[in-house]
Amino acid sequence: MDTVANEVRQLEAEFLPVETDVTDEDQVRSLMDQVYRKWGRIDVLINDAGIAPHFAVGAPRWPRVRDLSRDFFQKVIDTNLVGTFLTCKHAIPYMESIYAGHIINFGQGNLRAGPRGSRPGWGSGVYNTSKIAIRAFTRQLADEERDFGICIVSMGPGGSTTTQAVQRPEPEPGGVWGGIVTEDSPEWARKSASAVHVDEVGDRYVIAAEAPMEFSGSQVQVRDGKLEVASD
Repeated sequence: MDTVANEVRQLEAEFLPVETDVTDEDQVRSLMDQVYRKWGRIDVLINDAGIAPHFAVGAPRWPRVRDLSRDFFQKVIDTNLVGTFLTCKHAIPYMESIYAGHIINFGQGNLRAGPRGSRPGWGSGVYNTSKIAIRAFTRQLADEERDFGICIVSMGPGGSTTTQAVQRPEPEPGGVWGGIVTEDSPEWARKSASAVHVDEVGDRYVIAAEAPMEFSGSQVQVRDGKLEVASD
């Protein structure tokens, strides 16, 4: 958080860093109250807090469901899904008061079956479950808040905004693809021609925070600098 605060400070922008456990309702309530007290309104909420270590390039996958502990399953669901619920719950009253607002939830995935014999989701059952659930939650919440002028969409954190999809090579043994490469990723991942770096994310969330109401409830993506509804 200190690193991000320093980066924002260099941009000479106003900011308010508040350390918050998104699974703790009292802390979430306090966060929204502090933001409101400082700026007098809440216009945009981006729910990017989540647990996804198996998607870090070069990291081993999580255990299969049969070997996953209940505590770990619950921790992922509480952070990814319940955290999204709590932040929405406590930001929405401020948005309803001005009949405007945008919420961007980090929902991903779909229920399409992969190629026969492939194991693309091996070890990621709880993560994928939480992300697909966030998409469903987004759609239901959007219906509730439409009359209040609040646009609610789900969106993935991917970095590519070009029309052409990138064909990625196989990772080295023990590695899995997904997520965004950072300075902490293995050297082979950072040097890969298909690596997605942080700066490639660009202004996709600024664009999403200007989504029209007809997009509310949808999974969206930014392609060639324009926001569009993603198809399953």
